[in-house]
Amino acid sequence: MLHHFHSDGLRLAYRDEPAAGGHNTPVLLVHGFASSIEVNWNFPGWFKTYGDAGYRVIAIENRGHGASEKPSEPAAYHTDRMAGDALALLDHLGIGRAFLQGYSMGARISAFVALRAPERLHALALGGLGIHLVDGVGLPLGIAEALERPDPEAITDPTQKMFRTFAERNRQDLVALAACIRGSRQALTPDEVGRIATPAIVCVGTNDPIAGAPEPLVAMMPAAEAFAIEGRDHNLAVGDRTHRQAVLGFFERIRAG
Repeated sequence: MLHHFHSDGLRLAYRDEPAAGGHNTPVLLVHGFASSIEVNWNFPGWFKTYGDAGYRVIAIENRGHGASEKPSEPAAYHTDRMAGDALALLDHLGIGRAFLQGYSMGARISAFVALRAPERLHALALGGLGIHLVDGVGLPLGIAEALERPDPEAITDPTQKMFRTFAERNRQDLVALAACIRGSRQALTPDEVGRIATPAIVCVGTNDPIAGAPEPLVAMMPAAEAFAIEGRDHNLAVGDRTHRQAVLGFFERIRAG
């Protein structure tokens, strides 16, 4: 069931599922571009994985996506503003510290959260984003143009076609998504990444050129480790069983102290 809260003048959706038992430790999930809570986290099994392990599972629907408000101005999608949404949700729920996981664009947002408010996090999981957090600024601008094309059948670039199809399948607002790509093109510097001292795991599919390799990013971080999701591309890595096991195992080690 979706609930709503307000952040930065926008009405945003979220899901909050208490654990059936156990610690009820909060974990906040931040989905990727053109995705949603259901597609990124529920369908691939993350809610069940965490719930069975005794976590309270909270997921935000990013601005411009799903049931959240959808501004059409690129400036509304600056990554730091979306990081502010994640922190505002923790405030709304009265949560002082949580585990944080993001995938792809959600991983970029999560890294900005970790840099801005490390005291709010127990640990961090970045998926579908490696060194391109530093040497890349998000998805190619051509995807925004493809989202706006009135003749999608004429799109020939495979990545553009993939994201246009993915967005339409998820019934997303294509104008808002194009603005999101144009407005969220922020990277972190090596120095900024080096200041992310929160324990972190960086998980990337071995067939994922969109993310960039995890190892160079991990080498910049004081308390991070890499996990290779074998044989998976950017889309299939999300719900891979070994991915879920690696992140949960990492969080469990932190939770156990």
